[in-house]
Amino acid sequence: MTSNRLQKELKKKQPFAAPEQEAVLNILRTSDQFQNRLGRLFRQFGLTPSQYNVLRILRGEGKPLPCLEIGTRMIQVVPAMTGLLDRLEKQELIERERCTQDRRVVYIELTDKAQALLKEMDEPVQTLEKNLIGHLSQRELKELSRLLEKARQSLADDND
Repeated sequence: MTSNRLQKELKKKQPFAAPEQEAVLNILRTSDQFQNRLGRLFRQFGLTPSQYNVLRILRGEGKPLPCLEIGTRMIQVVPAMTGLLDRLEKQELIERERCTQDRRVVYIELTDKAQALLKEMDEPVQTLEKNLIGHLSQRELKELSRLLEKARQSLADDND
């Protein structure tokens, strides 16, 4: 038996047409609420979620990355990567350096200011993540991730 919680939240009079519809709407609703909360936190530090994502990717790599590589690692597709990087550069959070072997390639590197900002953000981000989803057990979290990855597999199959 399924829960009617989403149906009540959305004030939907009729049951969902199919379990797939209910699941997709649950994912979208949860994603929207999580993004809103994370977005609020990032704004406190003068960043958008996409800007934070770029900084997180660069810190995780530990070395400069080409623009295109950063784009492939983004959580959300960003159509205007150049504009996003322009804003980070204006905030003095990244530096760009053109590749000497191939002038079309531009490497992006974190500044010390960005490293300090990320360090300052680590604890508040972790706290928010725990507040959002920490009530699930470790086993439930692993299962949730497994199921979401499995759900995305249909998209990967479309791209093959």
